[in-house]
Amino acid sequence: MRSFAEQSFEQARKAFDSFFSATQRAMSSFEGQAAAAQAGAKDIQHKAVSYAERNIAASFEFAHRLLQASTPDEVVRLHAEHVKAQIESLSEQARELGRTATLNHGKPRQ
Repeated sequence: MRSFAEQSFEQARKAFDSFFSATQRAMSSFEGQAAAAQAGAKDIQHKAVSYAERNIAASFEFAHRLLQASTPDEVVRLHAEHVKAQIESLSEQARELGRTATLNHGKPRQ
């Protein structure tokens, strides 16, 4: 009986050690993935803030130009130019954020 109990104990200890090792590996992997996700999120956040700053600067520039406009036709022209430029800018920014998110999401996990 004692031999059987010792074998059972040894098997249980090995199973626990194996389980604990697997848990540690899983936690290390999770920490690596979390760090990669955080780095990716920070990259996207920095880009978004940069884009917001540029968009706000463009809006202030547009407002400044509007204040200098002397005719209704000039106001219409400036508005059309601003809208066109903003659409192009926002489209490019959305594409870039999409690429960044895809690259960060698609990075190999360690």
